[in-house]
Amino acid sequence: MIPVTGFENARVGILGLGRSGLSAARALRAGGAHPVCWDDNPAAREMAETEGFDVGDLLREGAFDAIARLIVSPGIPHLYPAPNKVVANALRAGVPVDNDIGLFFLSLGTEKWAEFDDPPKVIAVTGSNGKSTTSALIHHVLEHAGKTSQLAGNIGRGVLDIDPPDDGGVVVLELSSYQTELARALTPDVAVFSNLSPDHLDRHGGLGGYFAAKRRLFAEGGPDRAVIGVDEPEGLFLAGQLSEGPDDARVIRVSVEGKLSGPGWSVFAKKGYLSEYRKGKQTGSIDLRPVKGLPGRHNHQNACAAYAACRALGLSPRVIEQGFHSFEGLPHRSQVIAEKNGVTFVNDSKATNVDSALKALEAFSSIRWICGGLEKEGGVGGLKPGLANVVKAYVIGREAAEFAMQLEGVGAEVCTTMAAAVAQAMDEAQPGDTVLLAPAAASFDQYDNFEKRGEDFIAEVQARLQAGL
Repeated sequence: MIPVTGFENARVGILGLGRSGLSAARALRAGGAHPVCWDDNPAAREMAETEGFDVGDLLREGAFDAIARLIVSPGIPHLYPAPNKVVANALRAGVPVDNDIGLFFLSLGTEKWAEFDDPPKVIAVTGSNGKSTTSALIHHVLEHAGKTSQLAGNIGRGVLDIDPPDDGGVVVLELSSYQTELARALTPDVAVFSNLSPDHLDRHGGLGGYFAAKRRLFAEGGPDRAVIGVDEPEGLFLAGQLSEGPDDARVIRVSVEGKLSGPGWSVFAKKGYLSEYRKGKQTGSIDLRPVKGLPGRHNHQNACAAYAACRALGLSPRVIEQGFHSFEGLPHRSQVIAEKNGVTFVNDSKATNVDSALKALEAFSSIRWICGGLEKEGGVGGLKPGLANVVKAYVIGREAAEFAMQLEGVGAEVCTTMAAAVAQAMDEAQPGDTVLLAPAAASFDQYDNFEKRGEDFIAEVQARLQAGL
């Protein structure tokens, strides 16, 4: 646990008692603060009471008279589409609003660090797609290199639940826009911006607000080194804002659109080959094509970002390459779950929006595509560049028929359920085909989350394989 400092004997409000809220309450108490907890869910309040926390209605009049700060869980809106009433009351009372990420950066460094030969480092990763894989890949490479690494934030453990890092330790954080938009302290040593595509627009008041939430990771204190994907206008703009000139090595530009030139530091992938350039000269390269845990162009972008972050910490290209080859990938993200009779089965249930699903479609050929679910704003027109790789689509979800009608030029069968889709796809698959789950939609019409949807796909595939069907 990272005890929160700076609030000794102070009352600190906690709004939302899920994983991050309870973790913040424990860390505040460990640092000598007095948490006052609230959640609309009675069961959550009861759980906090069983841990001995003071549960107080933060909506009542005068609730913030003696509160030093309000800590808000990521899922609770503070501005758009409308502020939560508790948050609004705190702001009217002049009480600062923060989250567990802000508390983490506020409290991470201790006097003990002065005794270390190599003070701990923090790598923070944000972006629309690929940030989980990028974070996990960085963590894996660091461990392969013999460094002590902890993975936390939006993946792995809560940021305040990790162990205080020791001499030479590294903390790798995956941070969502919900986490970066509110944290009052954001001071990583290395910050990574992977890419940007429309998502969570209602929460951020549009694409500009969404980008602004991501940009805060680089503006609230500023990292020593910034790894920036420059294939979208926003990333290109951000790199320009952070750089003092073409040869400013504090900014490492990353691309999978083509070769990056100039005197600065860049990492790019072209036709499956990763290249690193510094001062106009190539300083490293990796053939990514045989790396099984990183298939496709989108994973090559993740590999470039992870490579750049690890190079920023001083790891050699060969050590990083070795780490890449032993990386098995993450569940539900281009996860190869089986291969039989020349047919490959891939679970990419995390492809919940059009952009991430398109990347999955571009990563494979001859695809039997299982798609559909709770459609997101904007429709599915953006999938068109990847549809040439689709042999046939098998559409699931309560609105499967409407989803299928939008897939112009592709044979689509309305299956509705995962069981029916898997059965039909497997019956029709030929050697060389890939049966791919990449829904391009949210899961909530049929499942609690994308993990449950992916697990259902895996179970259906394995059951039919075991039965010899």
